[in-house]
Amino acid sequence: MSLPAPTPSGRAVVTGASSGIGTALAEGLAARGHSLILVARRQDRLRELAERLAERYRVQAEVRPCDLADRQERAKLAADLASRDIAVLCNNAGFATYGPLSTLAPERERLQVELDVAAVHELTLAVLPGMLERRAGAILITGSTAGNQPGPNNTTYAASKAFANTFAESLHAELAGTGVACTLLAPGPVRTEFTQVAGVPAVDRLVPGPLWVSAEQAARQAIAGMARGKRRVVPGPFAKAQTVGGQYTPRWITGRLLRAAYGRLT
Repeated sequence: MSLPAPTPSGRAVVTGASSGIGTALAEGLAARGHSLILVARRQDRLRELAERLAERYRVQAEVRPCDLADRQERAKLAADLASRDIAVLCNNAGFATYGPLSTLAPERERLQVELDVAAVHELTLAVLPGMLERRAGAILITGSTAGNQPGPNNTTYAASKAFANTFAESLHAELAGTGVACTLLAPGPVRTEFTQVAGVPAVDRLVPGPLWVSAEQAARQAIAGMARGKRRVVPGPFAKAQTVGGQYTPRWITGRLLRAAYGRLT
């Protein structure tokens, strides 16, 4: 078992907690008795969530508004977490962009890398030494099936999630026998605000309804996977098929297919 039992001083950190999978992860961990540190930019949503979880599950829920794409804000949060008893870290925050890379706003592409890559790396480095010292801890990194193959017209996101996927699985192997585990959550289509933030609501029509999973399903499987010390959690049959396809289909084929598919979104 790699998910530590709740303690009075221990905290479970969830980034991107204001919506989607992040909210569902926070609820699932609170239901298991974990007190929380909720991280996102939208303070009003975090406060509403914290109040609801504290009342329903009788846990403590701290609100930490933070723009994780901002290096200074991120550094302050990392320093604070390094000094705390962090039992669980869910690196879940992220966003995507779609379209030919040359036409996208360079600053937003940079912020995407800061959030999807640098924040994952830095927060993990902040909490890992304490977990190893206590010989207990669980880290969840939300990657994506998008990181399994090239993603033309989704280039920065695909590359960012390739980092997340490989980082999580590498760390999982590295931590064997330490009492600490890292689990990759690699979903496919999940019903969240993701497509609205990315500005591509057409994705909702491109992917048939039965192929989507809910944020609650993804979070429930992720927490169960952490509890069992799993290396990778891939929720839903479509995501599993995407994973197999990404592993075994020649990249020149997946590159052409995804270029055509994503090209229809913008």
